[in-house]
Amino acid sequence: QEALVESGGGLVPPGGSLRLSCKTSEIAYIFHNMAWYRQAPGKQREWVASIRWDGTPDYVNSVIGRFAIARSGAEDTVYLQMNNLEPEDTAVYYCNAQHRFTAHETWGQGTQVTVSS
Repeated sequence: QEALVESGGGLVPPGGSLRLSCKTSEIAYIFHNMAWYRQAPGKQREWVASIRWDGTPDYVNSVIGRFAIARSGAEDTVYLQMNNLEPEDTAVYYCNAQHRFTAHETWGQGTQVTVSS
């Protein structure tokens, strides 16, 4: 069983919206800071957004005002709401969990997001 399972990717036109989900299991969710990264073809993986264990969010400049990260303790799930998507947002999106104290990281398998008309 995977510790992090992403879902919600797909194909949308420019200006469209998607909501990604990352369901956690087998990790102590409340002890982890959660994040989303993405990797476009031919590019390095880049950090997109994160949310600390206490709910504090942070974003890369290029998505501020368009993306929103949130976490649900009851569901052990972190979400990434993506609005006004641009072709440059096309990438495989990965969920990441980092333990608050040990810094141990866990990665999901990724979900494809394609923004194209």
